[in-house]
Amino acid sequence: MNRIFCTRYFRGRSDSIILWIAIVFLVTILAPAELYAGRNLIRRENKKAGTSDWQLTYVRLDKADRTGTRSPGIEGYCSRQSVAAGESIEFFVSTEPACNFTLEIFRMGYYGGLGARLMKTLGPLTGKTQALPPVGPRRIRECRWESSAKLLIPADWPSGVYLGRLSRVPNPDGTMPWQSYVVFIVKDDRPADILLQCPDNTWQAYNRWPDEYSLYIDPGNKFAWCNTNVDVSFNRPYGKYVQIYENPQSVGSGEFLCFEFPLCYWLEQNGYDVSYCSNSDMLTPDRAAKCKAFISVGHDEYWDLRQYESVLKISRSGTCVLFLSGNSICYVTPFRPGPDGCPNRIISRKGPYQGLTMGAEPPTNKFEYVGPDEGLLLGARNILPVNGGGDWVCTKPEHWIFAGTGMKKGDRIRGLVGWEFHGDPPPIKGLEVVAEGIALHGGTRPVPYQATIYPTEKGGFVFNASTIFWSTGLSTPPGHMPLWSHNTRPNGPDPRVQQITHNLLRRAIKR
Repeated sequence: MNRIFCTRYFRGRSDSIILWIAIVFLVTILAPAELYAGRNLIRRENKKAGTSDWQLTYVRLDKADRTGTRSPGIEGYCSRQSVAAGESIEFFVSTEPACNFTLEIFRMGYYGGLGARLMKTLGPLTGKTQALPPVGPRRIRECRWESSAKLLIPADWPSGVYLGRLSRVPNPDGTMPWQSYVVFIVKDDRPADILLQCPDNTWQAYNRWPDEYSLYIDPGNKFAWCNTNVDVSFNRPYGKYVQIYENPQSVGSGEFLCFEFPLCYWLEQNGYDVSYCSNSDMLTPDRAAKCKAFISVGHDEYWDLRQYESVLKISRSGTCVLFLSGNSICYVTPFRPGPDGCPNRIISRKGPYQGLTMGAEPPTNKFEYVGPDEGLLLGARNILPVNGGGDWVCTKPEHWIFAGTGMKKGDRIRGLVGWEFHGDPPPIKGLEVVAEGIALHGGTRPVPYQATIYPTEKGGFVFNASTIFWSTGLSTPPGHMPLWSHNTRPNGPDPRVQQITHNLLRRAIKR
């Protein structure tokens, strides 16, 4: 009876069975292929032809000595910090004297060791001299330049950091083809393994374009670090990096080539599935919540309070957080719209996060308010003085982050700590100090630092490398110049730094 029933049942439903087999095939075979296609995006991208001709060759600053920051022959800025495929971005360019120019747009990555791929060339375009902005309210310098070019981001441009190389078209009289950069980020919304945040708030805070104006200084008020009555705008070019060393490649590119590029280059060299975002893309946790790991890199000092809340939330929800950075989450810098209503184009310093205020001088009452304790997210705090240089010293070699490094207690990675760092870990359950030592402020005054890691909910963790220089231990890509800080310097790529970073990322991704 049962045999007869089963025979009739399946004969009557043969079409249904075939349909279900097809569905199972699609789910088990095709769906994973589609899923993993996104994770192979960076590997496929870096198999495409790169170019070595992306760096600045002809750079002339507005002053003959090292105090020059502007490149008046040609300079520009972008209408947005980040843009998605299918959206438009505008470029605002000034040339002095007026001339034609080209704009070559490069995506930065590994590309067989060349460092970049040429994505598009615009021009020749007509350039003209555009007015320097006056000093506005709250000491702001904000350009109102006419647009020189507009670009719709193609659908096949992957997320990444993009440099636009501006080059004057030489005149018949032999005028040099002076150059500078513009920089922007192409973002996406896919569930990548890693989301890397570019610290462009900090780039802008230290930007002295056009004439010694930044969040810190003006020509008559040098280094007013606790002044809250100052605004800085993204509607202006990036001048040359001005702090710890000379880098003419930084003209127009913020601090990207100084601090962040070695990590981007190394991640893409090793085929990690990485997506990129701006500080301004982290005002809600939505983007990072789709990723397994979130990375803060380089000099990531200035955070809107909403960034702090977003990263705190994702860390408590299972996303692993890696602070491969120093001086991170130091100052509360709220965003405001620009004069045309474009969001997140002005930042100002309202006060420090709480860690910096412990024993701080000058008194914290000079600030408008004090933010939450960054140590409860970071695992350590910004202590004063926050800058110096020293060796990164292993204190817990049995920890899994040191697997495969061969490091023993007391082993040093020389010069890796600097330009700034973290210390004074808060009492977080499970927090471990994996490296600690002394950084010398001014080359003489000892300041303690601690690198830390602690577990979070759902099997996650938060790692604090406690140095801006961490990425220099990963790679030395084209266009990256050696760094110096307080009479010490990192010694370049180190297999131990590379292995520690592999261990962290593999643990985060394979959960």
